[in-house]
Amino acid sequence: MIGSNIATLLKRGVTEVIVEEEFTKLLAAGKPLRIKQGFDPSRPDIHLGHVVSLRKLRQFQDMDHRVILIVGDWTAQIGDPSGQSATRPMLSAEEVRENAQTYMEQFFKVVDPERTEVRWQSEWFANFDLSDVIKLTSNFTVAQFLAREDFRKRYESGRPIAITELLYPLLQAYDSVVVEADVEVGGTDQMFNCLVGRELQSTVGQSPQHVLLVPLLVGTDGRQKMSKSLENYIGVTEPPQVIYGKVLSIPDNIMIDYFELLTDVSDEELARFSGELEGGSVNPMVLKKRLARELVAQFHDVEAAGDAEAGFEQVFQRRQEPEDIPAEPITLEIQGPGQQAVTLIIDSTQQRVAGKRQEPQGTEQGVGYFVGTADMVHGLGLAGSKSEARRLQEQGAVEIDGQKAGDFFEFRYDLVIKVGKRRFKRLVKADA
Repeated sequence: MIGSNIATLLKRGVTEVIVEEEFTKLLAAGKPLRIKQGFDPSRPDIHLGHVVSLRKLRQFQDMDHRVILIVGDWTAQIGDPSGQSATRPMLSAEEVRENAQTYMEQFFKVVDPERTEVRWQSEWFANFDLSDVIKLTSNFTVAQFLAREDFRKRYESGRPIAITELLYPLLQAYDSVVVEADVEVGGTDQMFNCLVGRELQSTVGQSPQHVLLVPLLVGTDGRQKMSKSLENYIGVTEPPQVIYGKVLSIPDNIMIDYFELLTDVSDEELARFSGELEGGSVNPMVLKKRLARELVAQFHDVEAAGDAEAGFEQVFQRRQEPEDIPAEPITLEIQGPGQQAVTLIIDSTQQRVAGKRQEPQGTEQGVGYFVGTADMVHGLGLAGSKSEARRLQEQGAVEIDGQKAGDFFEFRYDLVIKVGKRRFKRLVKADA
């Protein structure tokens, strides 16, 4: 049984193990290990791309090893001074704390909090002075860091590399020294930083950490890695029907990867699924529904998975509106001479959306006032930004009462706004 667990841990959903033979012997010896993973809370939310490595951490815990979660509250405040990464903005200490709190709440949906040690970088870096920094940098050469692929390409093309960026892998490596990590888990894009940790530990006389690298999950577009900034993500806290619907939208050719990396479906079943897909003996949608149920149940529960599937079949296979469209209370403020202008106050977001009367006749509130579609979609929280809302509307992804929306629509109560395939809102009176 132990050998089987080790094989699953090191083989399923793993790209590379450094150093595999030594690591296998260490695991077989049964000694509890310290398994490190760090995160920079530059964003508060976790998506399925993060879950790939979190599931590995949970597997380690189930074999009685201890997870050390490093909260990069220090490195998150550095951001990315080169401007190369939109996902690493410079943040204030307060923003970092807020993001970290939300992140950890979601982190512990997968990882057992009772078997996790949470450490904040500020425990050790808050007291770092210039002599500590110089001592740290003396362990490495510029040539070593230019061997990292992204640094090398930028250097060769003449694009700038900030000194701060060269410090970042050193700071991550120092985390491993402080917590005396036996293992570091990360995505394939973290290989260089993890190897720097191994080398720094050896330099200070510690046993070098082993490294377990997991694949980067491809997003719902089927092309690029999952990312909120690319809008191809599935969030772990999204409503059941949204998770279910997004899973059904993924291309068929990445479905088996999702099963392997994100579920406990057995290797035998996966082999059967692959054979059935290749031989054309199964409709891909049948397997995709199975995947969607597995993931909704994992982050919500089995009942929610069943409800999400029933809702999908009602809305999309039978072309009906869902029965439980969330109601959005709207308050109107009539303004201007002759009541020609109006402001719609959206209850849940407190966004204010301006409109104006196009037809001079009619004085009833909510009749004759036209509102920008993108402004309303964004105000309702159905898109992350006005530019995204505008793009969705231009692509025909916004419907109002079953009709494709133009740039403006005539506001009235009891309208149903649909964005994409899964997001609905019904506009009602705030005092109704």
